Amino acid sequence: MHAFEYNDKKSIADLVNENHVLAGVLHYFGIRFFQHETHSLVEACQAHKVNPSQVIAALEDWASRKEPTKEELYLHPIELVVGYLKKKHRYFVRQALPFLSSMVEGIELGSEHKNLMTDMRLMFPLFVDDFIHHIHEEEDTLFRRISLLQDIDASMLPLTDALQVFTLPSVAIMAADHEAHDDEMEGIRKLTNDYRIPESATVSMKVLFHELQQLEEELIIHAKIENDLLFPKAIELEKEVKRKLTLQIKNN
Repeated sequence: MHAFEYNDKKSIADLVNENHVLAGVLHYFGIRFFQHETHSLVEACQAHKVNPSQVIAALEDWASRKEPTKEELYLHPIELVVGYLKKKHRYFVRQALPFLSSMVEGIELGSEHKNLMTDMRLMFPLFVDDFIHHIHEEEDTLFRRISLLQDIDASMLPLTDALQVFTLPSVAIMAADHEAHDDEMEGIRKLTNDYRIPESATVSMKVLFHELQQLEEELIIHAKIENDLLFPKAIELEKEVKRKLTLQIKNN
């Protein structure tokens, strides 16, 4: 990544073409890369009163980030898995989706791809709304229930309140509903022909398709962590809490 310090004559288009992550980093600093494709990194930064060294440092930081493996998460207690998933939710809502929305709204691909962008500008906001609704629903139901189960397990809720929790749908029912959830990006995948980049594609189009595909891959991993790790842990927690409550009621 240090090469960016010594290649300030390269255009943003060339730099982004070499490393698509730069497009997202620039967006983080309020710079739409597709509005500065012919400019150098220094020129684009000057236009937005941003220090180029900060952009380079952020790019290096993003490149060094490492996601925990499923095996590593498996060894963590359930509250740390929930914490990781909440952190990813914030990333989706605050970074990934705004960056993609900015591209969908702002890039121009010419007459050859006009219909694609018209359809994308109709479809992508609907996907964003549905996905954000899904995140809020998950945090308000599943994550909230796990928190309540932990409170019951720690004897932090009165028995009457604890029993009330079990009048709500079980974690097992939530798990079945979650696995039956529709493929969220199916429409976008079809619209982009499985993210196949046409030979005539501009740098902006390449980045857009790459980032859409990247988002879908992250969502698949995210769903697998929920289905394969979080739900099994939550179901076991619920069974254990129910067993303890049953014993408590018998002893009373």
